[in-house]
Amino acid sequence: MTKIGVIGLGMMGATHLDAYRKLDRADVIAVADRNEDRRTGKTAAAGNIEGQAQGGFDFSTVKQYADADALIADPEVKLVDICLPTPAHVDCAIRALEAGKHVLIEKPIARTAEDADRLVAAAKSAEGLAMCAMCMRFWPGWDWLKHAIHQQTYGKTRSAHFRRVTSHPGGPFYRNGEACGGALLDLHVHDTDFVQHAFGPPRAVFSQGHTGQSGEIAHVVTQYLFGDDGPTVSAEGSWAMAEGFGFEMQYTVNFEKATAVFDLGDEQPLQLFGPDGNKTPVELPDGMGYDHELAYFLDCVARGEAPTVVTLEDAARSLRLVEAEAQSITTGQPVQIDFALR
Repeated sequence: MTKIGVIGLGMMGATHLDAYRKLDRADVIAVADRNEDRRTGKTAAAGNIEGQAQGGFDFSTVKQYADADALIADPEVKLVDICLPTPAHVDCAIRALEAGKHVLIEKPIARTAEDADRLVAAAKSAEGLAMCAMCMRFWPGWDWLKHAIHQQTYGKTRSAHFRRVTSHPGGPFYRNGEACGGALLDLHVHDTDFVQHAFGPPRAVFSQGHTGQSGEIAHVVTQYLFGDDGPTVSAEGSWAMAEGFGFEMQYTVNFEKATAVFDLGDEQPLQLFGPDGNKTPVELPDGMGYDHELAYFLDCVARGEAPTVVTLEDAARSLRLVEAEAQSITTGQPVQIDFALR
């Protein structure tokens, strides 16, 4: 079993604790949060989609630290799981790597691509393994899609559209665009990352959108440009829906021989429309992407093998893509992508 310390007990920290409880090879022995009520379990953050942050973790069984560095210094902790606000990700992760720990970082990897590059560089000489928790690469129905695209199970991909929209999540962090990066960075990055995971890095992006109450982009629609022989790929992300709208996570992908439709809100989320006109539900494994990504990283740690499903370089490229989308919205022009690490 891997002994784990979780830093940051907001929505995602609570979601990770839920997932670790289901894994027999995970042993959470410490938590850290400046908020005493959170680190003792007196209060808990709520999730923004069904199944997140369900609670039930027994905080009386673990060490409770007010300071992240105290948890990092704990010699019993072998894996540090960082669920802090985005601007704190990189420095905390570097300190944990320098202490010889394995490190899991919640998405996005950093607030800026420049900071992401600092972490990528630091991890290259570190003893421990590191991974950014890009959960859509592991989400049931999305991992299926990645396989279908790469194996050309239903022929070549002609077009793909991804949609992730909700109301503004509220709270001081999400109202501070300088900290959270708006919907473009905190929400839409999931689909931007999955696009490069499934199709490879695009040559350019063309985006339109508008700002919201955080002062950063609240709604974005992007075309990912792959050249004349590539598929037509787009994604929409939003925090601008009316209060009470709920959360929608969907895709529609058109292959040469079939169309795949995913809707998280449906009882059977993934449906496949075949050439015969029949609609067939695709059976998916239980769990959410969080469950599968944490299990994967624990397996990597147990084997001593660097993650390949998602690397720190992947997460840094996704951040560079998001920054190109922001530039495209500002200029009204397509933006070519430079993926060279600084």
